[in-house]
Order: sequence, then C-alpha cells, then structure tokens
Amino acid sequence: MIKKIWVLIILLSCSISGFTQNKTDANINGHVINKSSKEHIPYINVSIKGTTIGIATDATGHYFLRNLPVGKFSIVVSGVGYKSEEKEITLVLGKTIEVNFEMEEDQIQLESVVVSANRNEVNRKEAPTIVNIISPKLFENTNSVCLAQGLNFQPGLRVEANCQNCGFQQVRINGLDGPYSQILIDSRPIFSSLAGVYGIEQIPANMIERVEVVRGGGSAIFGSNAIAGTINIITKEPTTNSVTLSNTSSLIYGKKADINTSLNASVVSDDYKTGVMIFGSTRQRSPFDYDGDGFTEIGKINVKNVGFRGFYKPGNFSKLTIEYHNLGEFRRGGNHLDLPPHDADITEQIEHNINTGSIKYDVFSKNNKHKFNVFTSAQKIDRKSYYGAQKDPNAYGSTDDKTFVAGMQYTYSMDTLLFMPAQLTIGTEYSTNEMIDKMLGYDRIINQTVNTKSVFLQNEWKNEKISILVGGRFDKHNLIKDPIISPRLNFRYNPTKYMSLRASYSSGFRAPQAFDEDLHVTAVGGNVALIRLDPNLKTEKSQSFSASVDFYKTFGQVQTNFLIEGFYTNLDNVFVLEEIGTDSTGNIMLERRNGAGAIVQGINLEGKVVPSKNLQFQFGFTFQKSEYKVAQQWSDNGNLTPQKKMFRSPDKYGYLTANYNAVKNFNISISGTYTGSMLVQHFAGYVVEDTEKKTPDFYDLNLKLSYDFKLNSSAKLQLNGGVQNIFNSYQNDFDKGEFRDAGYIYGPALPRTYFFGLKVIV
Repeated sequence: MIKKIWVLIILLSCSISGFTQNKTDANINGHVINKSSKEHIPYINVSIKGTTIGIATDATGHYFLRNLPVGKFSIVVSGVGYKSEEKEITLVLGKTIEVNFEMEEDQIQLESVVVSANRNEVNRKEAPTIVNIISPKLFENTNSVCLAQGLNFQPGLRVEANCQNCGFQQVRINGLDGPYSQILIDSRPIFSSLAGVYGIEQIPANMIERVEVVRGGGSAIFGSNAIAGTINIITKEPTTNSVTLSNTSSLIYGKKADINTSLNASVVSDDYKTGVMIFGSTRQRSPFDYDGDGFTEIGKINVKNVGFRGFYKPGNFSKLTIEYHNLGEFRRGGNHLDLPPHDADITEQIEHNINTGSIKYDVFSKNNKHKFNVFTSAQKIDRKSYYGAQKDPNAYGSTDDKTFVAGMQYTYSMDTLLFMPAQLTIGTEYSTNEMIDKMLGYDRIINQTVNTKSVFLQNEWKNEKISILVGGRFDKHNLIKDPIISPRLNFRYNPTKYMSLRASYSSGFRAPQAFDEDLHVTAVGGNVALIRLDPNLKTEKSQSFSASVDFYKTFGQVQTNFLIEGFYTNLDNVFVLEEIGTDSTGNIMLERRNGAGAIVQGINLEGKVVPSKNLQFQFGFTFQKSEYKVAQQWSDNGNLTPQKKMFRSPDKYGYLTANYNAVKNFNISISGTYTGSMLVQHFAGYVVEDTEKKTPDFYDLNLKLSYDFKLNSSAKLQLNGGVQNIFNSYQNDFDKGEFRDAGYIYGPALPRTYFFGLKVIV
C-alpha cells in the first residue's frame, strides 16, 4: 500500500512540471498587508472568484498569478484570522496589473467560509444555521494532538472516556451520546460504526485543516444518525511549498510517556494547477496504572498514520481532488501487558489497519451560476481483537468492515426566484457498509450490510439580511421497510448589521443497526458484557427545533461575538440498553430495545472577546436536560428503581480558552473544561450489586507557553511546554482488581500531565 502512495505522489509531482496552458500574458501581482500594523501577511489565499484559479502569498506576503483568462472578474483574498477582501478587476491580453490588499484582523472567525450548513461554500456569518469552527490554531493552543482532544472546546460538545482498559472515547452533542452524531471526512459519511469506536482519537491534528460543527438534526443534509449534530473533518490541502515537523512529548502524571511526532510537506506548481500535501504521524503512549492495583486506567497505544491530498486543475473552471490515508494502530489495556492476552486476568487488545480514500471532481460555469461535482469515498478496516477476562482463550475476534459512498451534486445560483435571489441544490448519494464481526468463543457473529439510496433537494432564498432554506432528503434504507423523508426548514434574519436571528426545524432518524458501543466489549466483574439487538427493534426518529441570537460588534479595537441558542429534540422509539441476564458461558447480556421516547432540551452560550490582537478570550457553556418520557429499568437489580434521567449526561458543562501574546513571538495559552455532576451506572463485580453514582463536578485546567524563533525569512522554530490538568482533577474511586467494572470511568481523560514540544516550519 505504501508503494501505491508513492507512485501516486510521483505522478502528481511529474504533472507539476509537465502541465501546459494557454498563454494570455494577462497577469496579476501584488502584496497583502495587515491594515493596522502594515506588516506583510504570508500564506494568504488569493483566488479569482467563480474559477479554480488561486495561489497563496509567499513568506514575504507577495503573490503573482500568470496567464489568466481575459475579462471582468473579482479577486478575493482570505485567510484564518482575517476578514475576506474582494476587488473587481479587468484582465487584458498581454497586460500585467498590480492589485494590493489591506486586511483587517478577524479573530472571532465570522468571515470564515463553511460548507456544513447547506453543502455549499458560504460565509459563516450568512449561513442559515450556526456552524462552529475548530481551527488548527485552537488545536495548537490547547495542545490537542488528535481530534478527540480538540472537540472539547466547542459549545454543546463534550468528549468522555468510556473504558479503563482500551480508552474508548465518544463525543456527545447537546447531551446525546456518540451514535446520535454523524462524523464526516471531507463532507462524506464514511465514518462507519466500527470506525466510531476509536476513530476520534485516531485522527491526528496535523491532517486537519479545520473541523466544522453543526448542532441539531442534520439528517436532511447528511442522512442517518445525524440527530444530535454533525462533525465535518476537512483535511489539509496544499497551498504553499513548505515542510512542518513537530513533536510533543508528554509525561502522564509525571511518570509515563506519550510521544507524538508529525510531518507535513506540500509542493505546489508555479501556476498553482497541481499540488500535493503529504502528512504522517506516529504516537507511542505507555500504559498507566493510576491507583496502583496492577490494572491500567490508561491503555498502551502505538499509532502510525500516513497519507496525502493532491489536486489537479485541468482548466480554470474545473478541479480534481484525491485524498488517501492509512492508519495502523495497536492498543492494549488491562494487566500483565507483557503476556499473551489470554494469560492476563483482563485484557482488551485491538489492532487496526484502516485505509481511507476519496476522489472528487468539481466543475464551475464561466458565469459562476452553475456548479457540479461528483465524488466517491471508501474506507476499509481490518481489526483483530481480544476482549476477555479470567484468562479466557475464547475471547479473540476479528472484524472486516467496508464502507463506500458515491454521489453527485448540482447547484444553480439564480439572480431572482419569485421574490429574491436563490440557490438551488439537488443531488443523489449511495452508501453501503458491509461489516462482519466475529467472536466465535463468545458465540457472537454480527454480519451486517447497510445500503442507503438517497436523494436530497433544497432551495435557499438569501441576501445579506434574510435567508430562507427549505429542503429535504429521501432515504431508502435496506434495514427500514418504508422510505424515510427528512424535511428541513431554516430561517435567518439580520435586523441590524450586528445581529443575526436564526430558527430551524429538522427531523432525523437512526436505523435499527449495530452502533459504536455494540462493537466494544467491556469487562465487568471478571466477565464481559455483550450487547445484542432486539429482533423487533424499530427505527428511532427525532424532531428538532432550535432558535438563536448571534450578536457581533466591534467596540473601538475590541471585537466581540455572543451567542445564545435554545434547542429542543423529541425522540420517539428511543434506543435503550437493558440488562437481561447472562448467556450460557456467563457473559453479561445487554439488549438494545425501544423505549417510549425522550426529550432533550437546553441552552448553549458562547462568547468571544478580542480586546486586542495580543489577547483573545473564548468560552462556552451548556445548560441541558436529557430525560426519557417513561422511566427505564436498566438493571435486573430489584433494589434500583426505573430511571428517567439519561446516564452520563450532565446538566451543566463548558469550556474556556485564553491566549495572550505577552511579547512578540511569546504566547501564553490557558484552556480548561468544566463537567458538572451526572448520573453514571456502576455494575456489580468490585461492588456487591449494580448501583447508580452521582459524580462530583470536575474542573480541568491547562497551561501552554510557546516561543517562536525566526530562523530566516521563511523558516521558524517554535519551542513550547506546559501542564494539562494542572490541579489533577481526576476520578479517585476507580474499581480495583480483576473484578472491576472497566466502564465505571468519568471525569477528565488524563491526570496531571507535563509536556514539551517543538515545531519547525520551512
């Protein structure tokens, strides 16, 4: 497979020098400077609107576009942390013109372009729904080396650890657990149920350009499982000729090493017609036993990740994009990690080999009114596993998982439709997932094939003041008898230039299929807990409503943005887990059944304050309530009364980030999360009987210091260091020994951890 990667890279690189085009000698040159400081800004995107023509400014803030088509166009400059600027130009045969720009800083990212709101590129400020962006800068300031760590710093989101042995993590959006959220890679739903078990920790930060988060139902856009929200991972695209090498070395509790190394290298042709980005990363984390009982609270991880993303522009109005990455991971937890899995008292050991790739072709019309794209994505996962207790030789398993997505989309922008400008989007999509999961010793075989044929249609009437989006999606799911129609209605109104009011309605659904946690086997009381599906399991459906006020204004030099959002989701036929006893080999059996329904409601608050270019604050807080309509009996312990409240769903949680450039090139970053009290399940084993635990509040505070050394005009070295979870806010009542409940884990994922890092950019 590695050989295939290099063959493709060589072919792309050869095309850089071999590409020819029409010689018009219509050229543009110029520079981009900071409006306030008058300093040149490097690596700003410069593009011709309505075409695929573009380039990035060099290390000195200058650019040169050659052999452009003649006629009237708009040239646009954009970059992270700056407001986009646009100028009208006229290109003439054989003439070079100079076009310079002065850009204003936009630390609150209101002017960023997003695609997750309506499947088209749109200014975030004008999007019909709230889209939050996680930028590479946030990953860097919070010392987040993977996707899971970065997701904590968004309103309504919370990442939790679910297993002491293997480190299974999931993200909750608006109080609902992982399977209620749709995770996309480059807007494609190839993140299968199996990938979701460990996937958010497996995706390294160095391959991410940005992450777009949409809270609330998204089935009308992206299909099944997008009930709580959508997380869209946009991978990095080459923009300049550059190399970045970084390393972060951590000591968990000052004792155990966690070493992350990453490399990014990109090359782009002089005419910006061809480019390729190569990325790779490794991670080695030592296992850690926090309470000294001989069993891990944090498992061992070895990860290798390599891939590339390349593009080729056949013409000024078309673009071909190819992306591929391979991930190999070994993780293990329990005790006696030096022995074969079946010789230890408890072992969870998983080996992954994951190949993921995509191809996309975009075509624009010359008048920028029509856009068509065709795409295909695929993912292949091979997994070998051992989930066992009490030296069980029968706990080995294997999984083969294949996901394929293909589709097309057409967008037509109209000057007027009935009463105002409009944009029509129509498309079709086909997805299939084939999974065979075998644990023969536990007599468990999951042979699941999921096929979905989809058609989506939406029309958005919009101008700077008003946006009205009406759309829907038709899905024919092979596990659901009747077709599913998911409607969507979004409304945006800007009463002033400082305020946006939004309201939305959407429906969603989850098919009766195996989900993330069904494929993870937890050790409980010296046995394992297996999940099976009720043969009469019905489709879960949702109705979601939200309304928000988004205020943004600059007071002198102070930029501000404040958001208040109310959300309400009604779930019917909600999936619940109930303990139904043990099987013939003594394994605990949990069955996924339909409950009467549930209500999830609450308020998200978000604030961004930028007093100056040297100081930025951001915070988010969520008040929410998640309850079943009818109390559910989760355990066969008769001493426990049925419970209406959803487990592991705190009523309050939030985050804070602050960055201060004390002096030039020296940055201080403070970040932290708050997790309120919540109700968690505690299965018998170490404790006498199944119980419910009301957890304490947790505050997780982090500090990072960094200093940039300028090596020359285009190269720099950054040294950084700091502490995560400064006050060691960590769970203190873990179960101990081989009869523990490995799923009895809550609070921050790491105890106090020290780290040191360096980064070289050339």
